[in-house]
Amino acid sequence: MKKNLYSLILSDDVINEVDILAHQAGTSRSNMVNQILAEYCSVVTPEQRISDIFQAIENILAPSRELVPFFVPNALTMSLKSSLQYKYRPTVKYEVGLDRSGGDTLGELTVVFRTQSSELIARMTDFFRLWKRIEDCHLAPHLETLQDYALYDTRFVRSIAMPRGRDLSSEDIAQAISDYIQLFDRLLKGYLAGSLSARDVESQYVEDLASRKILI
Repeated sequence: MKKNLYSLILSDDVINEVDILAHQAGTSRSNMVNQILAEYCSVVTPEQRISDIFQAIENILAPSRELVPFFVPNALTMSLKSSLQYKYRPTVKYEVGLDRSGGDTLGELTVVFRTQSSELIARMTDFFRLWKRIEDCHLAPHLETLQDYALYDTRFVRSIAMPRGRDLSSEDIAQAISDYIQLFDRLLKGYLAGSLSARDVESQYVEDLASRKILI
């Protein structure tokens, strides 16, 4: 949604109250005014849509014992924490960042892990590379744009594809993101625990892909 600069003459009392609301919401004065006017005019802003998606993800994953969601209203990112079934049970964090500009992607998924174990780092790196190979082979042919991937020392970043040719609700997108992260988390844990081989991971990914209604 395009934004432009406008001049408004408002009373000091109104601005004081707007500033209080903005501070409580953790946002700027301009964004708070925009939200207030959007709500009054029944216009859904990109920020509100992102907030609705994050709220829906939190509701979907709330019953889960594997993923703990957390987000702050008006933020463009949310995080989900998971404990790995690996020796001292290190944690992995999934950060979902959504793009409000309406570009070619919905945003990015970043998998962040912190560990001093060189063995665990090597195993997770192997899994991330395996995941990219699987998606290049099985998912990419069904997407309109190529996925972007990046692998750093302690993080794996993947773009979230814009679903093809569908007008989706916030709940639809939240369900697709939630299902994808749950799949990733389950297969990652199985691979690290040694209960799933690379072939098993690919087989279960392909099986899940066939049942997905929304591809991201």
